[in-house]
Amino acid sequence: MARNRAYLDYNASAPLIPAARDAVVNALMQTGNPSSVHLEGRATKAILEAARRDVAALVNSKPDHVVFTSGATEAASTLLTPHYTMGRAAMRLSRLYVGASEHPCILAGGQFPADQVDVIGVDHSGLADLEQLRALLVAHDRSQGLPLVAVQAANNETGVLQPIETIGALVKEFGGLFVVDAVQAAGRIPLDITTSSADYLILSSHKIGGPKGVGAIVAVSDLAMPKPIIRGGGQEKGHRGGTEALPLIAGFGAAARVAKERLDSGGWPTQKREMIEQSVRTIAPDAFIYGEAVDRLPNTTMFSLADMKAETVQIAFDLAGIALSAGSACSSGKVGPSHVLAAMGYGDGTGGLRVSTAPDTSDEEIALFLEALKIMVARRDRSKPAAADAA
Repeated sequence: MARNRAYLDYNASAPLIPAARDAVVNALMQTGNPSSVHLEGRATKAILEAARRDVAALVNSKPDHVVFTSGATEAASTLLTPHYTMGRAAMRLSRLYVGASEHPCILAGGQFPADQVDVIGVDHSGLADLEQLRALLVAHDRSQGLPLVAVQAANNETGVLQPIETIGALVKEFGGLFVVDAVQAAGRIPLDITTSSADYLILSSHKIGGPKGVGAIVAVSDLAMPKPIIRGGGQEKGHRGGTEALPLIAGFGAAARVAKERLDSGGWPTQKREMIEQSVRTIAPDAFIYGEAVDRLPNTTMFSLADMKAETVQIAFDLAGIALSAGSACSSGKVGPSHVLAAMGYGDGTGGLRVSTAPDTSDEEIALFLEALKIMVARRDRSKPAAADAA
């Protein structure tokens, strides 16, 4: 990072790691098309398949079950469809059930008409209402098709972890398919598609230190797959047409390999998150931390401060040299409170500040954030008596 700047917005995008950068550059220098059978084509095919193996290993999948896409949004649009095939037979999904606090690419409903999408509520901590989901699945008319359920493993704003295994078992009880948005969870907590009850995981390269513009669908098997929305020359076994973006995929694979190595060697510690939250409370005793009573990602804190508008404070932090978010980066520029906090019952215009770190986030970066917060809170507190006198 630039001197006197702190980057605390890893949930928006992680900086490109050296291994991924090197893999991108190497792939850019290759001449062949991975679909070509000559020497140059085979060389690029080898790079492609090595990346596929690395991405598969991150979630304990078989490489053949990884389909590369342009990112998580394309993956979601592909998976959230009524039209699947099982082998050569058509398979219909008649209704989509999504969590109320999902990322916008899931809440958009993919290819389902709006009247075929039901929203599952969440409680004050951000956990999905499993009783409501069960009731919705009980009422589901299977004569029209199977249910499709899509839920995040980890919320992008609060970091709250959903009980994916429990939700998946419930979906299987009613014969449905289960899509897990694993974009924020991948590389930060262990994921195993073989034990998660998920039929499909959605991954994104740039959240784990790879390049932007590439993601993946990871399937537990190739038995049931969505009909492709991009058709072409048969790349990705016909699931996603078009010549593969080899440099981006190579970088994705390298980032996945490094992420897996980090998980295997101890994972992401929670100490930084705990220290940040303790310090925030010391500086601002009225700070409210969202989802703190339940399991969360080890790197994510979302909090609000009384009498301080999140969007305004975010700008002040940026001017002070600290990059963080007021909610999801995908929603920045939009006016209004966080839909995640609204779904959790904080629908009074509340906004939150999201701090998201990496294992190598420095103590100096955290100190810069805390010093800026101290100045802002002191300024707020000094203005309170003046406001009261004016009234």
